Amino acid sequence: MSFVYLAVLLFSAAGVLIVDRRFRLFLWDSPVRAAAVLVTGTAFFLVWDLAGIGLGIFLHGAGPYMTGLMLAPELPMEEIVFLAFLCELTMVLVLGAQRVLRRARVRARIRARDRARLREDMLR
Repeated sequence: MSFVYLAVLLFSAAGVLIVDRRFRLFLWDSPVRAAAVLVTGTAFFLVWDLAGIGLGIFLHGAGPYMTGLMLAPELPMEEIVFLAFLCELTMVLVLGAQRVLRRARVRARIRARDRARLREDMLR
């Protein structure tokens, strides 16, 4: 039994949470709403995984870095952690990208306004 994969997932999740906290993007912006989104997203992907397992599409490939703890046939415990990590990472990336794009649009408007004022001043 090895906890390497689980440890890597938790370490990566901690990194995403640090970025989230620093920029108040998701969990630290609206904790209750974010928790609801995380639970809903994780549950959705868990149902997706269970459907894939039931259809024989998803199979557990045991590896030397997995804990070996199974929550159901073909469903390792690390999968739940991965799904929650995936949802958190996606929300941080989407909300971070929205913020960057919003600020870029504001800066572009300010530059355009400043250029227009400069032209007006030059025509006087």
